[in-house]
Amino acid sequence: MNFPFSQAGATVLPQPYLLFLGDTTEPGYAKTAFGLRDWAGDKCVGENVCPGATVTTGLERMTPAEAVARGARSMVIAVANGGGFIPDNWRPSLIDALEAGLDIVSGMHARLAEIPGLAETATRLGRRLIDVRTPPADIPVANGRKRSGKRMLTVGTDCALGKKYTALALASALAERGLDCDFRATGQTGIMIAGGGMPMDAIISDFEAGAAELLSPDAAPDHWDVIEGQGSLMHPAYAAVSLGLLHGSQPDVFVVCHEPGRTEVLGAPGYKLPSAEEVIEMTLLLGRRTNPAIRCGGLSYNTSALGEAEAAALMAAESKRLGLPVADPIRGGPAFDELIDSCLA
Repeated sequence: MNFPFSQAGATVLPQPYLLFLGDTTEPGYAKTAFGLRDWAGDKCVGENVCPGATVTTGLERMTPAEAVARGARSMVIAVANGGGFIPDNWRPSLIDALEAGLDIVSGMHARLAEIPGLAETATRLGRRLIDVRTPPADIPVANGRKRSGKRMLTVGTDCALGKKYTALALASALAERGLDCDFRATGQTGIMIAGGGMPMDAIISDFEAGAAELLSPDAAPDHWDVIEGQGSLMHPAYAAVSLGLLHGSQPDVFVVCHEPGRTEVLGAPGYKLPSAEEVIEMTLLLGRRTNPAIRCGGLSYNTSALGEAEAAALMAAESKRLGLPVADPIRGGPAFDELIDSCLA
């Protein structure tokens, strides 16, 4: 069963969730787990791992049977590893979940029904295998037509550094100000949080921009779509999805997401992380193709590795250096208010 495109399809996902982390040792690959914990915590009962895992969400660790006793209805594969594959050593855990009474929800590129033993077990037990990363049929080629409404896009210097968190925080802040807005999810975790969206990295390249146009259709003149960014225009592997999303979403404003202290591109050893200035320049250059009025509203810094005083000093210095607001949306405060003001100016 595939997850529907429409926002109304949110009830299809069986909740609450047990978060499955596999044998993950790289925190960046567990962003689905952290995203669900932070933005849909009321839908998560605990976590489950394989031997060798070193990453944790901090939620209670439990077996599938224990999760069922706590009310869980599905186990979510809460990992986004390189290539989106499901290793053989995960299969016993997934079968255990089905045997315990849980459906399985996955946002991986690999299809659950193609994993040996899963389809047979699910059919025997009457359980569901739900693939979130399945785009709708008949996506058109982009037409480049300017659409009504306003759009804001998060872009990044790299993968897994806060584009989704920033978009969710921006959308929440706009709503708190009484503005009409929607968070538009483009990745597996965002779709699980929002209840609908467009799995951009599962779309054939020729249709990427068209999918972004579908995701953010014509709207009222004062309506904002806050669009979750994907990848990075400077990433040696994932730039294609970033460019298609940029051209198709036609953002009026973009916010650059960055993690201070990161020096290499995630998953590409030896590739130096681009600077925020390089990303701003590239986004403006390429974004003007479909929206000549595109502008940078500011920067979102992931300062989770820094203390409060150190983070505040760094962001203030960076704001002065770049001439743009710099804030950490999770920390909030006056700096984040300034970022919102700049985006709406």
